Amino acid sequence: MASNVNPTVRRRRLGQELRRLRELKGMTAEEVAERLLVSQSKISRLENGRRSISQRDVRDLCGVYEVEDQRVVDSLMQMAKDSRQQGWWHAFGDIPYSVYIGLETDAESLRTYEPQIITGLLQTRPYAESLIQGALPETSVADIEKRVQVRIRRQERVTAESNPLRLWVVLDEAALHRVVGGKQVMREQLEHVAEMSLLPHITVQVLPFDVGAHPGINGQYSILEFADTADSSVVYIEGVTSDLYLEKAQDVQKYTVMYEHLRAQALNVEQSRQLIEDVAKAYAR
Repeated sequence: MASNVNPTVRRRRLGQELRRLRELKGMTAEEVAERLLVSQSKISRLENGRRSISQRDVRDLCGVYEVEDQRVVDSLMQMAKDSRQQGWWHAFGDIPYSVYIGLETDAESLRTYEPQIITGLLQTRPYAESLIQGALPETSVADIEKRVQVRIRRQERVTAESNPLRLWVVLDEAALHRVVGGKQVMREQLEHVAEMSLLPHITVQVLPFDVGAHPGINGQYSILEFADTADSSVVYIEGVTSDLYLEKAQDVQKYTVMYEHLRAQALNVEQSRQLIEDVAKAYAR
C-alpha cells in the first residue's frame, strides 16, 4: 500500500527539480561537480533519484544555482528530509530491487510483458517459492522466504479496496507451459490468474506461439505511470546483477508503442482467459 511519504518518489521529484534548476542556470553536471569538489557521477545520481539526497546537498546546490526564494529552498530541504525516510520494504533488509518497489508502490498503473513466467503481482505463494528457488539456486531458505514475503506484500497494491493499481499484463504463452513447482502448483497458479483477470482493474492477455516474432522478443519489461503529472513514466527492465530504468520521453514512447503492438497481437481478454483455464485443466489430468 502506498504510504503518505514514499522516499523513492521523493528522491525522483527532488532530483528532477535540481536538474531543472541546473539547466535554468545553464550549467553542466561537470561544472557543478567542480564547484562543489565532488564527482560528476554524484551529481548525476542525485538528479536521477538513485542516491539519497541530504539536506546539506540541497543547501549546497541551491547556493550554486543562486536560488533566492527561501520558500523554494525550504520546500527542497523538506523533500530531502522525506526522501531519507524508510518505505515498508526496508523492514525486510537489503532488497536488490528496492528502487523498483518504491516506484511500484506509488504507481497508478503498470503495464508489463512477461515472456517466461507469471508476473510477480499475480503469483501464488507456492509458485513464487518454487520460482525463486529455481532462479536463485544458491540462495538460503531464509532469503527465499524474505523474497516471497516481499512479493506477497507487493500484491496488496492490486487487491486494495481503495485505489488499486491498474494492471495490464501480456503473458507469452510459454509462461503457461513452463512448469514451475509441479503440475498442482501450475494448476492453482493459472486458476488464480484467470480469477484475478475478472477484476475490473486487471487485464491479462496471452501472446500465442503462432504470433511468431514480435516486438517483445528481446525480453521482459514494465512501464510504470503515476497520477502526479510531476512524475514522469518509467520503463523498468530487470537484470541479473543490475536493473535498468528509462525515463527519457523518447525511450518511454518507444516501449509504449512496442507494448501497443503486443496488446494488438495478443489474444483478446476472453480468449486469453479461456486459454489459461484450458491449460490449467490440462495440469489436473
